[in-house]
Amino acid sequence: MSGAIDSGALDTRSGIRTASGLALTIAAWAIALVFLLLPIASLFTEAFRKGLGPALATFADADVRSALWLTALVAVIVVPVNTVCGLFAAYALTKFDFPGRAALLVLIELPLSVSPVVAGLVWVLLFGAHGWFGSWLAAHGIRIVFALPGILLATLFVTFPFVTRTVMPVMEAQGREQEEAATMLGAGFLKLFLRVTLPEIRVALISGVLLCTARALGEFGAVSVVSGHIPGQTETVPLRIETLYNDYETVAAFSLAALLAIVSGLTVGLRGFLDWRHSRNTTL
Repeated sequence: MSGAIDSGALDTRSGIRTASGLALTIAAWAIALVFLLLPIASLFTEAFRKGLGPALATFADADVRSALWLTALVAVIVVPVNTVCGLFAAYALTKFDFPGRAALLVLIELPLSVSPVVAGLVWVLLFGAHGWFGSWLAAHGIRIVFALPGILLATLFVTFPFVTRTVMPVMEAQGREQEEAATMLGAGFLKLFLRVTLPEIRVALISGVLLCTARALGEFGAVSVVSGHIPGQTETVPLRIETLYNDYETVAAFSLAALLAIVSGLTVGLRGFLDWRHSRNTTL
């Protein structure tokens, strides 16, 4: 009798867990549909509201092409710089103990907690016409704010943590034993890093680079402050979208936004695929 009761209770608990899991799955999909897929669907619907021709005509505009070129240029410069800097910052934080380590980690995570608009204002206060170094820069004919250097600085700031924070957990799990053994065998830093450390963190590094790229392509707040919104010169794609929308060119604005969503979506989707494949290979 006792065994039958225990079996019944076990079946009841299993049924409750199954029902709870089903309910949570339905709720998760409902949230994703309402807050993620529905806005994206409405974006593409508005972009092609007047047909494919008007949507494609958006990219014949010289200011749009300039914004696309500037956005690509910023990503091409920012992502490699943040990859190298973020990678070695993660290496220093995980492989060495040094005074100020906790403070350095807080500084690296600062862009994640500070509003991008504030980040842009910081560069204006430093390098703007009335900033700390503004008069010196003007005297030497150097332009940072309302020019490409300011856009690069703002984007570098907001995208810096992604590579570091993605790679650090893997480096911490890797430990220091392999590096110490390689050092004892006479391996130099470069050989140690390329042959011991890098192969273990390859997937995490690619994931961090993809996240950094997606953020660099879509950054608006910090770039908006330092760029000056000069059409054809300092407007990136997100800024051009705002300009088109404010000028009531909704089809052009949504068409450009759809392109940005596709590129960013492919970037994030590739990251998810790499993570899935890595976890699958790990469990096999």
